[in-house]
Amino acid sequence: MPLSDWLKHRRRQVEGGPISKRPVPKGIWSKCANCGQVVYQRDILLNHRVCPECDHHFPPTPDEWVAYLIDGDSWRQTNSDLASDDPLKFIGRKSYQESLKTAIAATDGHEGVVTGTGRLAVRPVHLGVMDFRFIAGSMGSVVGEKVARLFESATAEGSPVITVTASGGARMQEGMLSLVQMAKTAAAATRHSDAGLPYISVLADPTTGGVLASFASLGDIIIGEPRAHIGFAGPRIIQQTLGEELPKGFQRAESLLEYGMIDMIVHRRDLRNELAILLSYLAGETSAGAGAAR
Repeated sequence: MPLSDWLKHRRRQVEGGPISKRPVPKGIWSKCANCGQVVYQRDILLNHRVCPECDHHFPPTPDEWVAYLIDGDSWRQTNSDLASDDPLKFIGRKSYQESLKTAIAATDGHEGVVTGTGRLAVRPVHLGVMDFRFIAGSMGSVVGEKVARLFESATAEGSPVITVTASGGARMQEGMLSLVQMAKTAAAATRHSDAGLPYISVLADPTTGGVLASFASLGDIIIGEPRAHIGFAGPRIIQQTLGEELPKGFQRAESLLEYGMIDMIVHRRDLRNELAILLSYLAGETSAGAGAAR
């Protein structure tokens, strides 16, 4: 629906005139989850999936994250052939196999994380981006393996690692096999650190549970997106356990920054530039060289 037609439609509603029954086409408008405003979808996309009214950060897809951060056609995806199995034959409200099929259809075959290599401001990097659409970005055996391989490959090639996380935590449909991924990914990140290589962790909304409790919290620099929900257990469980009212802004990036749990909060439109500057500092380059990245 053209904007002019929509405005005429709204004017008839206000004046009490006849209201058109024609539905608004999907994909034209989005309602912001934060401010409730109906926003033109194209404006959101042009603004790095950020609401132009209130600055709420919508979740990008992994492909969009790659486009935001990686130079041109330098992206090369790795380990895309790995796929989850169902070792426990798990059945809850629906079977794990059904959940996997639904998630694969929603993400064009991605698992809960997409990994690869590319250049960020000409500098080679290894990048891992989690996809919350895939069973809430949960970390099962395949996610853990892909993240571990990302760090191992970066260590072998002497490359920095950047991860962008959005996850509900461990994938409990895989039971203990899911939980051991915390140790595996943390060990791989530690070996990368022991080699003297930089790791920057970007915590998007939400980053919780076993992902936060493992590799996502091990970055040399930890960046939160504005108002991102970051924590281990959910606030409702914590409140029930403590029997106390939680403070305003609990488990939001701004609160974690205040208490020193993360190092900085960066708006998405500034993230690529900030990462380039941080990587130059971590590589020991001069302040003049870092300034050139701006």
